[in-house]
Amino acid sequence: MCGIAGWVSYDSDLTERTDVLAAMTATMACRGPDDSGTWVRPQVALGHRRLAILDLAGSRQPMCVQTPHGAVAMVYSGEVYNFVELREDLCRRGHRFGSTGDTEVVLRGYLEWGEGLVDHLNGMYAFAIWDERDRTLLMVRDRLGVKPFYYHRTRDGMRFGSEPKAILADPGVRRAVDLDGLRGLIASTMTPGWGFWKDIHEVEPGTAVTVSPAGIRWRRYWTLPTAPHTDDRDTTVRTVRELLTGVVHRQLVADVPRCVLLSGGLDSSAISGLAAAHLAGAGEQLRTFSVDFPGQQDGFVADAENAAADGPFVRQVVRRIGSDHRSVTLDPARLSDPALRRAVVSARDIPVANGELDTSLYLLFQAVRAESTVALSGESADEVFGGYRWFHSAPALAADTFPWLAFRKARSDARTAVLHPEIRRRLDLDTYIADQYAAAVAQVEHLPGDTAGERRMRTVCHLHLTRYVRMLLDRKDRVSMAVGLEVRVPYCDHRLVEYVYNAPWQLKTFDGREKSLLRHAAAPVLPSSVRDRLKSGYPTTQDAGYLAALHRQVRNLLADPEHPVFGLLDRVWLTRVIGQDPAATTGAVRRGIERALDFHHWVDLYRPEILAG
Repeated sequence: MCGIAGWVSYDSDLTERTDVLAAMTATMACRGPDDSGTWVRPQVALGHRRLAILDLAGSRQPMCVQTPHGAVAMVYSGEVYNFVELREDLCRRGHRFGSTGDTEVVLRGYLEWGEGLVDHLNGMYAFAIWDERDRTLLMVRDRLGVKPFYYHRTRDGMRFGSEPKAILADPGVRRAVDLDGLRGLIASTMTPGWGFWKDIHEVEPGTAVTVSPAGIRWRRYWTLPTAPHTDDRDTTVRTVRELLTGVVHRQLVADVPRCVLLSGGLDSSAISGLAAAHLAGAGEQLRTFSVDFPGQQDGFVADAENAAADGPFVRQVVRRIGSDHRSVTLDPARLSDPALRRAVVSARDIPVANGELDTSLYLLFQAVRAESTVALSGESADEVFGGYRWFHSAPALAADTFPWLAFRKARSDARTAVLHPEIRRRLDLDTYIADQYAAAVAQVEHLPGDTAGERRMRTVCHLHLTRYVRMLLDRKDRVSMAVGLEVRVPYCDHRLVEYVYNAPWQLKTFDGREKSLLRHAAAPVLPSSVRDRLKSGYPTTQDAGYLAALHRQVRNLLADPEHPVFGLLDRVWLTRVIGQDPAATTGAVRRGIERALDFHHWVDLYRPEILAG
């Protein structure tokens, strides 16, 4: 896992702009604390920050191979899990390696197959390859979009980076956000290519971008395939178990300490059970980590998101699999620390308004990073197997919009309340969401003869795997890499995703519950209590002091009426809600307060130009 940055300019001499490349690369230091490097030629400049996971003493980047007709150089972020097999194949084809990691495998794979390399890769990755032989830059992002990758077109080429902050480090890039950027931030629809900042875009998942003197070409090398599912129930469960077992085994490969993030829910417990069994066969003990809050177990109060505290289930899993476990207890006072919020906003480059969902994750990852460099996560199982409650809500499924927005209608209706009335009017968020929904639905391919119900559920699954999951993957990557922790997501293996996506909905819920396929596939490694547990959301603090602290921070903000953030925020709304008792604050109002504070720190950090006309 690493951070990459670079620049291609066909009409300039970039050897005279090494200061800009150094600044771009330096912004990626948190993603790569172990090493750094640059490679500069007149028309290309590549920068790299390394988090060493494989081949710790070798595999330095940028990596370059000299050919008879010019150099081929690469900067690479991520992990290719089938690199051992690919290396053996390339050796048979005559390639000789000077390192033992996956980086050189990707580079020599390009020398062998060109852009066709993408069809051979299994993993999470974002990389850029400069081919001096024809003066082209190839940029590639993994199929599900696990690793982030951004670009900014220029008059004569392209700037790129793992995060927008790398591109924004170039003083020639305008730090501006327009209405479309704000719409994408607030709508919760993850528009393809959206990068929040004006003229900064994502390389879309499963896409290869080629930059050449003739222009720029985009090619989608992977989309969710629609195919008949012919396996019966037992075969399907067995296949899911075999696929997931193989994925977990591959993703445990590392030359640094690794662990599993264990919540006590079905998804992470399944990963933990499979990982523990595999490592035990090699004489190793799995390490697991969970998150908790002071007094959460004894004073837990059930709500709509969490029916039971995680702690007892975590302990049952640990006893079953024999892991070396640590529960990370977070201080609620730390969660409300403005410096922590500022760190998270900086990590994400956007005022996303997730509040303690992000700050607690940051503190958890920070604690895990002190003992491990790689962590496996249960992220994305709900999107793959159909676990969210709105998958099983008739009104949400019948709504002519994204199901998660229909299910959370009260939250959706209140999402712009904190914004300045004129900004709110110009956003016209309802029209934007309707347009995005229509575009997303139009991409779904159906099978002839499918029933109306099956067509609807295929559409819902497609929306989650192309829109919803990408919001969570971005959160996971940006917050974990901010502390130098690599988090791997076995449920995003494209072979598993393809197989489960094409299983009929009735098969995905054959026992009358959510995630039937995963529940039965993982049963051999789970305690029965966890196998049968109701879904719970990510835990949050129930400490009353947290909201009180947020109210105090907003009062301090309101005491500075000339702060530029009030070009975006509604001072009247904030003044009214802060006058209320913090204990009576509703969820919608709380999210508005979180958004106000995030916008405040984001404006301070980035000094953006707001183009809201």
